[in-house]
Amino acid sequence: MNGALSVIRTLLAHGVDTCFANPGTSEMHLVQAIDAVPETHAVLCLFEGVCTGAADGYARMKGVPATTLLHLGAGLGNGIANLHNCRRAATPLVNIVGDHAVHHVAYDAPLTSDIEAVAKPVSAWIRTSRTSEGAGLDTADAVRAAMSPSPDPRGGIATLILPADCAWGPGRTVGKPASFDAAVAKPRVSAQVIAAAASEIDAQTVLMVDGNGLTERGVTAAGRIAGKTGCRVFSPTFPARVEAGPDLPVVNRLPYFPEQIMELFGSVSKLVLLGGERPVSFFAYRNLPSDLVPDHCAVHRVAHRHEDVALALDDLAEALDASAPLLAPSPRPEAPKGPLNVRGIATTLAARAPDDCIVAVDSGGGGAAYPAMQRAVRHTWLNLTGGSIGQGGPAAVGAAIACPDRPVFALLGDGGAMYTNQFLWTAAREQLDLVAVVFSNRQYNILEVEYRRLGINDIGERAASLFDLSRPDIDWVALAQAQGVSAVKATTCEEFDAGVTRALAAGGPHLIEAVL
Repeated sequence: MNGALSVIRTLLAHGVDTCFANPGTSEMHLVQAIDAVPETHAVLCLFEGVCTGAADGYARMKGVPATTLLHLGAGLGNGIANLHNCRRAATPLVNIVGDHAVHHVAYDAPLTSDIEAVAKPVSAWIRTSRTSEGAGLDTADAVRAAMSPSPDPRGGIATLILPADCAWGPGRTVGKPASFDAAVAKPRVSAQVIAAAASEIDAQTVLMVDGNGLTERGVTAAGRIAGKTGCRVFSPTFPARVEAGPDLPVVNRLPYFPEQIMELFGSVSKLVLLGGERPVSFFAYRNLPSDLVPDHCAVHRVAHRHEDVALALDDLAEALDASAPLLAPSPRPEAPKGPLNVRGIATTLAARAPDDCIVAVDSGGGGAAYPAMQRAVRHTWLNLTGGSIGQGGPAAVGAAIACPDRPVFALLGDGGAMYTNQFLWTAAREQLDLVAVVFSNRQYNILEVEYRRLGINDIGERAASLFDLSRPDIDWVALAQAQGVSAVKATTCEEFDAGVTRALAAGGPHLIEAVL
């Protein structure tokens, strides 16, 4: 057994069996090790940003890390944008990054770089192996670091750098210790904190819920609390994962623009944080505050995101003697007709999406589907978290691999989807049940909105060209078909409805270009 094989077998011993890979020369021993361990599922991605985004989506659904296999600092750097999103989502993930042999680094070969420096902004744990015999121990530590609850704002990403000589030298597997599960369990919020919070919540209170508080258990308990006290329940604007459906209480998303949040909190006297944080403006604006909680609103912290927020909500509901809310049945909407628009897409998805589906959303109009689907169909919602676009397609790939029995939708803006359009190739190769909807308005629409917020009504030709995605128009049908994915274009609600219906009936990967 060499060091590379000890890494793969140690990962497997800790329940980590899926690897999203874009390897290079320095990782060939790891490729050989994957080949020798058939229990490992290796998924080739044509761009490292797809690897990291897919690993994020996988772990959000599975609850255990996937690994990425990346080539040196350049490969890790290519995956940074979606590692940023993964960090903001607090998703557990293990990067395995190959490096030059220790003795070769001094020669400053063309791909030599400071990999630890590249990893630092998006890693809660970093280590470079120094011996092949220790590579297995390093791997075990990496998995534990990724899964351990931590308030560190760098999330749950562990980056293990494996020099080539530590891969080819002799190694040994490290098994999962009996203490592992207890070590990675989320801590419980104390009874004293729960009792104090129960005495504070009333109809002028907002509960800001995040973390595992947005699972079915947490959402149900939050609904109990709201039903008892009259408080309102919100998630952050960009929650990592939300369980939603007509059989679950409604969780509102915090608005995007600061003026909307300030208006919301105008009548709120208490903000109770259950995994969430104080709302802040996504960007700084002149004459607007960064911290959007008004002075008259008292803030109470009950649970941090790394704690067991769902259990805290349960305990809080019990302390309030809150019963389960009565939820009125909500029928599916009728599929709309006429020219295609964002609302028509959202309503069609609410009408046609199968129960227990997964929805991964990037930038663009996809967010409009959240309120439409929340009361219509049982689903899991995976959101863009860190604002670095190009996450939705890769996250959908990871979710589809984690949950092969559940259909997956990727709702993508055309600008964001171009960042990582290679996800389509991986979806085709893996034959994933994935329907990608591209909101094709041929512009970076949010940038035009932000530009107008400067008070500019007349957008100059050169400025407009920086928001415009035409000249030439992107042919999404041809782009998808070139990567092995069946695709159609829709310009009316009827065409979009037909495209969704056909894709779901056929199975496998499909793309619908929704022309707006």
